[in-house]
This record gives sequence, structure tokens and C-alpha cells, in this order.
Amino acid sequence: MKVVLFCGGFGTRLREHSETMPKPLVTIGYRPIVWHLMRYYAHYGHKDFILCLGYRGDLVREYFLRQDEALTNDFTLSIEADGARNIAVHNREMTGWNITFVDTGLHSNIGQRLLRVRKYVENEPVFLANYSDGLSDVPLDRMVSDFERGNASATFVAVRSSQSFHAVQAAPDGAVTRIGTLPDQELWINGGFFVLRPDIFHYIREGEELVEQPFARLIEHKRLTTFRWSGFWQCMDSFKDKIKFDRMEARGECPWMMLGRHAAALPEQ
Repeated sequence: MKVVLFCGGFGTRLREHSETMPKPLVTIGYRPIVWHLMRYYAHYGHKDFILCLGYRGDLVREYFLRQDEALTNDFTLSIEADGARNIAVHNREMTGWNITFVDTGLHSNIGQRLLRVRKYVENEPVFLANYSDGLSDVPLDRMVSDFERGNASATFVAVRSSQSFHAVQAAPDGAVTRIGTLPDQELWINGGFFVLRPDIFHYIREGEELVEQPFARLIEHKRLTTFRWSGFWQCMDSFKDKIKFDRMEARGECPWMMLGRHAAALPEQ
């Protein structure tokens, strides 16, 4: 199943960390957040990635072109009698990954970035998408399975938040009835993990943001659902969020890594 990652934003609220680094390359420990997200999808067997590039897309390309797994994994260095050096990496984490890099424009919004990679996913029965600045331990296999049993064109993870941006109201069966700014209360919001069918492109017009006019049309046609998740979810919106991620990684508390375990939380209905 192909995974579209939106990697083109400016990340203005992280300029305190770097004036030039695109948000997907902001590191958690030794690796950029986009790597952590790709590793999460790879855990579920989804290793075919499409990166929608924009601001400093050249740095994203350069990172993957020059990626040396010996710099972040255990390895053995053998030096032969003639001085030849052989490196054996003991844990290659990117094996089988296929990454397509697409320039989707410097100032494009998410809806337009998705339109610009349409040719890479429109023949897939289902594909995945993500903002690439948040991590979670949401059970992706269960989310995809629930989606495939229904007839919606799109679903997304809804998580708890006190913020009202992209707040969600949904029926007991998960059908979304409203998304946008809602009254101040404990809210469910769009967590940025999407499962989509290709007919999503019938609802997006040139210039439109994905979670505005297109999602409003999906709601009108009862084609938008949500998967509520009360487990781990954290977005990297600010330098403070980066520090939080770094401290979690330093303590080995990385629920998004899915290393032989899973969160105890269950999706709320």
C-alpha cells in the first residue's frame, strides 16, 4: 500500500531550531521525524513512499541520497591487510523501502500537493497519507481493515486535544458530521493519519485545501469517517515539542517505534 507524505511545509514555528531546515528533517535523536514516521509505516509492511516536496526539498532528497545506515546502527569495520575497509551493518532498517520524490510546489497546500502526485496513486484501491510532522502508535492494520469494510472515500485518525483547529464531530458509527473550529471543550481533532480511496480526487478542485472544501463535500455525501484513538499521539509543532520528543527518545520511550509491543489503549467508539 503506497504512503503519501506531505513534506513541503515551511515549519515556521520551528525556526527557533533552524532557519533553513524543513520540518520533516528536524531530528528526534539522530534521525529526522520523517524517518521515524516511515519506520512506523514500514512496521506494517508499507514501504512504498511518495514524498511531496516543497520548501528545501533539495535537503530532503540529499538526506536520503546520502543516507548511510552505519551512522545510526551497530556495524563491524574490518580492515584488510591491503588497507581495504569493509563495513557490515548489523541492522539495516530501510531494506525494501522505495521512495519517490516529487516536487509539488513551494507554496502549495496539502490538497494541491495530493493532486500533484495523483498519477502515482490513482490506480491503487486504497492508499495512505500523512502530514509527516506527527507520530502515533495507532494500530494502522486495524484502521485500514475498518476502512476497507466500509464504503467511505476517506478516513483519518481523531485524537484528543484542547486545540480547536480541525476539530471533529462524528456519529457513533464514525461518520463525520462536522470538521472545523468548534466550541471550546475537550475535543477530538484531525491527527493527520489518513486512509484514502482514489475517488478522493473527484472531491478536490484546484487551489483547495484538503480538509476544507473537499472534506465538506465528503461529509455531505456521507463519505468521510474517523478512527478515534486514545493512545499515544504527538505532533511536532514547536521547538518545545522537539525537546519533548528528544527526551522521550533518550529515555527509550518511543511508542511510535512499535518494537514488539503495542499500546493498551483501544479506539473509542
